[in-house]
Amino acid sequence: MVKVNIVAVGKIKEKYYEEGVNEYVKRLSRYAKVTVTEIKERNIVTEPSESEIQEILKREGEDILKALKGYVIAMAIEGKKLSSKALAEKVKSVKDKQGEITFVIGGSYGIADFVKREANELMSVSDMTFPHTLFRVMLTEQIYRAFTIIEDGKYHK
Repeated sequence: MVKVNIVAVGKIKEKYYEEGVNEYVKRLSRYAKVTVTEIKERNIVTEPSESEIQEILKREGEDILKALKGYVIAMAIEGKKLSSKALAEKVKSVKDKQGEITFVIGGSYGIADFVKREANELMSVSDMTFPHTLFRVMLTEQIYRAFTIIEDGKYHK
């Protein structure tokens, strides 16, 4: 069974986001072994300086690197945009060749450049910016959708 890892900075504080993620992880368990690793979000001051932001990214990035396994896709606004079907093709390819895929969701300030360089690819879903806790729900739904496309299920329309 393929392994799907989601490495995300921060804890979900909102119960409704947590329930959404848990629902899609439960659905995904039919197709893959799913793990969600939460990376500690570093202290965020009200208006951090650029050097403080870089230090936060560095510390979060070091923790992210420890959790990377298999084929790594880092979520980044400058990444390649994929349709749901293209994501399904990517997941199928990784599933068939490597058997393990990791998606990385950064925190409030994104993902450190050195983590992006370690990733096999960068992916974006939009030019818009989303709260990272909401995006976790969106990503787990899209991963679930990808597997239903691969399996020719009825979920994807």
